[in-house]
Amino acid sequence: MKLAVPKETAKGETRVAATPETVKKLKALGLDVIVQAGAGDAARITDADYASAGATIAPDAKAALCDADIVLKVRGPQASECAHLKKGAVVAALLAPHTDKDAIAVLAGQGATGFAMEFIPRISRAQAMDVLSSQANLAGYKAVIDAAAQFGRAMPMMMTAAGTIAPARVLVMGVGVAGLQAIATAKRLGAIVSATDVRPATKEQVESLGGTFVAVMDDEFKNAQTAAGYAKPMSEEYQKKQAALIAETIKKQDIVITTALIPGRKAPVLVSEEMIKTMKPGSVIVDLAAEAGGNTPLSKANEVVEVHGVAIMGHTNLPGRLAVDASSLYARNLLNFITLLVDKKTGNLAINFEDEIVKGALVCNAGEVTHAAVKS
Repeated sequence: MKLAVPKETAKGETRVAATPETVKKLKALGLDVIVQAGAGDAARITDADYASAGATIAPDAKAALCDADIVLKVRGPQASECAHLKKGAVVAALLAPHTDKDAIAVLAGQGATGFAMEFIPRISRAQAMDVLSSQANLAGYKAVIDAAAQFGRAMPMMMTAAGTIAPARVLVMGVGVAGLQAIATAKRLGAIVSATDVRPATKEQVESLGGTFVAVMDDEFKNAQTAAGYAKPMSEEYQKKQAALIAETIKKQDIVITTALIPGRKAPVLVSEEMIKTMKPGSVIVDLAAEAGGNTPLSKANEVVEVHGVAIMGHTNLPGRLAVDASSLYARNLLNFITLLVDKKTGNLAINFEDEIVKGALVCNAGEVTHAAVKS
């Protein structure tokens, strides 16, 4: 069985789908690993590093892919890459299933078995395969580091003979994996941190990291979560009260980090232009949803713009700005997933299509698009 790791072709993608560490473990499963020359360059992994781990170095994508039974990628293969796939090849990658359905259709047309790593079920057994969490964790950290670099002042309180420097104030909007890491990182840098989220259960998480939770704490909010942990729709009256509280809070902040993303839909606006106008000159907004339209109406993907004296950072693919660590975590996620698909005794593919994880991530097989969310 041959497993291929081609070089990423998406613009700005610096990550790679395997590391020397995972190559050794893939070899231990009985797989022959082929890595395209230069695949790890942006993640500071040389061809010699891969060769030392037991991989064969292929000169180009065609040579890497043409005989591969399994293909690991960061971003989904483009049409030119799909043309090199052999029928029945297993492809595991971030396939952007909500927004790149045409590419999945091309993949299906090649007869490939495609797994979207975004669709890995968030169950305890699949935690070690959870790409969204591993990459969001780094995105939350990098958001704070980028903000600190952009901010024209120090983050912590500093007491000097010349006077005291007040600590920066940071507001994190959205307390998922990225938001929690942003809170923790900002606290470590000495900032005064607050956070908000529509789910009442996140209040305890924020406070456990030393942050202050910002929400209108009435009876409606306290019951605003389903038994499954999802947010319930809030009344118009509550939304107005919460918006007024956030607007008043934002005026006092030096840095705002927004993290709200809804798969397959435009990102919700959390910070209006009117709110931005009230922020102090030199303040910074880091919009983690810039690629999906932005949590502010003024965000621009892959740009840092200054509007009303506020710097709005719209970097996309923040994990890719930490390519070494992002690749390391992503490669381990893929290794754990592939281990599920390979018979440990024979080294051959033994895919149990009834397995909850396999079924959840499968988007195409035997020439057909199989996942309901991709078909629709």
